Amino acid sequence: MLLVLFAVATSFCGETFTRLNVVSAAPRSVDGNAGVWWGSNDKGPVNVWFHGGMTSSDCEKGQIAGRDFYQMLPQYTTVSVSACKNNHWVTRNAIEWVDAALDSIAARRGSPVDTVNLVGISDGGLGVLSYASWGKRSQKNRLLMSAYGPSLGSAQDVAAQLAPRKGSWRFMQGGADRLYPAQETIAWDAVFCKNIETECDMKYDPAGEHDWSYWQNKRKKWILEFFSAKPLTKTR
Repeated sequence: MLLVLFAVATSFCGETFTRLNVVSAAPRSVDGNAGVWWGSNDKGPVNVWFHGGMTSSDCEKGQIAGRDFYQMLPQYTTVSVSACKNNHWVTRNAIEWVDAALDSIAARRGSPVDTVNLVGISDGGLGVLSYASWGKRSQKNRLLMSAYGPSLGSAQDVAAQLAPRKGSWRFMQGGADRLYPAQETIAWDAVFCKNIETECDMKYDPAGEHDWSYWQNKRKKWILEFFSAKPLTKTR
């Protein structure tokens, strides 16, 4: 299905920022909106940020949602697409929008985007898993924070679907999560890591809260080290 991107480049607090509108050639009730923060290495890696609240009525959330993550890793280009209403992360529409945004980035910088990093908070973790299943690009790193994997089914089944994929995984979960019981998320993550045929790592913070602000402020080191060149320790 053909997807066309219209873009407006702006300067946002000194950052090079592009606002994208992903418009389908076929009729749809909602078009995708995205933001791109261009990294200092203009041909370097690209991070895809999957925001939480994937069924909210805010269909422009992606245009601001990735900014904090970009500021944490400004050498990377970060793209943040908006999921909303019925076009949530566990739909082909939203995943098509992500790939269309990546197509636009590749065209604008004049170099391909063949491999990406995936980062998701809350419902965005489901976006990471969905993109790993349906997305066009290979992935190097996948980071899921405060995600509820059980909503997709058994961890063993999900891992079996993704087993041929390469790249690393990291789950970050908190014991004080206001939405998802830690005993459920940790158990699911452990089974997933045991069954996925690639590197998989888990980080548990007993005081960890649900929202991005907690991980951003309290566990920044866990995030940065995952994107460093150092290899992870396998859980199995």
